[in-house]
Amino acid sequence: MTATVLTTARLILRQIGEDDLDPHMALLNTPAVMRHLGGVQPREVIAAKHAASRASFAAQGFGFMLMVERSSGEIVGHCGLRHVAHPLAPNPQDHEIGWVVREDRWRRGYAHEAMRAVVDWGFAVHGVPLLVALTLEANVGSWRLMEKLGMTRRPDLDFTDPAMPPEANPTIQYALEWARWEALR
Repeated sequence: MTATVLTTARLILRQIGEDDLDPHMALLNTPAVMRHLGGVQPREVIAAKHAASRASFAAQGFGFMLMVERSSGEIVGHCGLRHVAHPLAPNPQDHEIGWVVREDRWRRGYAHEAMRAVVDWGFAVHGVPLLVALTLEANVGSWRLMEKLGMTRRPDLDFTDPAMPPEANPTIQYALEWARWEALR
C-alpha cells in the first residue's frame, strides 16, 4: 500500500505506487485534462514522472501524489510539490506546486482543496520560502485557482517554450511567499 501524505475533508493525497500507471493513463492522461499541458503524453513519459516523484519522496520527503476521493476510493487527480521541473524556467531553485483533476470531477473544488493542503504542507512542514505555479495564459481556470490560493502573477518568471505552439506561449508563473501565506492563514 502506498503511503498517505495528506488528508482533507474529501481527499487522500498519497504517494504514487508502482501499480498506478494504468489508472493514471486512463483517468488523467486524456485530451481534456492534458489540453494545456502539451497534450496526451506517451506511457513512458508518465512512467518517468511517476519514478521521479517516488525518487523525490525518497530523497527530499516531497513530490507529486495522487488525489484519491475518500467517498469512492477512486483516483481523481494528481498534485504535489517539487522543484521547478521545466528545463527552460528561469527559477529551477524554486519549489513548484501543480495539479490536474480528471474531467468528470471538474468544478467540485477538488483542486482547491488539495492545493490548500499542499501549500500548507510546503510552508509548514518543508519550510520552503516561496512556492510557484506554472501555467499558460489561456488556462484561465488554473491561474484563477493560483489567485484563490493567494498567489500573485510574476511576469519576470515567464518563459517561452519553443516546443509548444505559439498560442501556448509564454508559460506564465504565479508565486506565493512564506510571509504572505502566513498573513493569509
